[in-house]
Amino acid sequence: MVTGGIQQPYAVRPPAGHPPRSSLGADVRALAGVLAVPLREARWRERLILRLAPVRAGFADHVRVTEGPAGRYAELLGQAPRLDRGVRLLTREHAAIAAGLAGLQRAAELPGVPAEELRGRAGQLLRAMSRHRQRGADLIWQAYQTDLGGET
Repeated sequence: MVTGGIQQPYAVRPPAGHPPRSSLGADVRALAGVLAVPLREARWRERLILRLAPVRAGFADHVRVTEGPAGRYAELLGQAPRLDRGVRLLTREHAAIAAGLAGLQRAAELPGVPAEELRGRAGQLLRAMSRHRQRGADLIWQAYQTDLGGET
């Protein structure tokens, strides 16, 4: 019989030694808001660059908190070693997304790159980040789900 809630310390607070993160989700939503504005609007490119910087910083923080011997993925694998393949996938996605964000930043700073191309690249990155977030949430669920029995 379960008498209390299932404790999931990894999902609730950062691992020991890691400072609390800023809201990457809010930064991503702000970036998505820029993509919703017509490209003809004055200073669209500048707004993209402005909103991209905190997303890059927040994602870099996410990578620092999750990877490494004291990171969340190490804790996750301590709870559920069977999830190694999923953790390796998420780690590879970190590299791809970080490279994509850096490339978008460089492209946005070049005046010759069309705004339509920037919007398309940014949209692809936001979708990749959304899929990454969902895969991470699914992995946490798989690690901490509890079979309480009773089914036949």
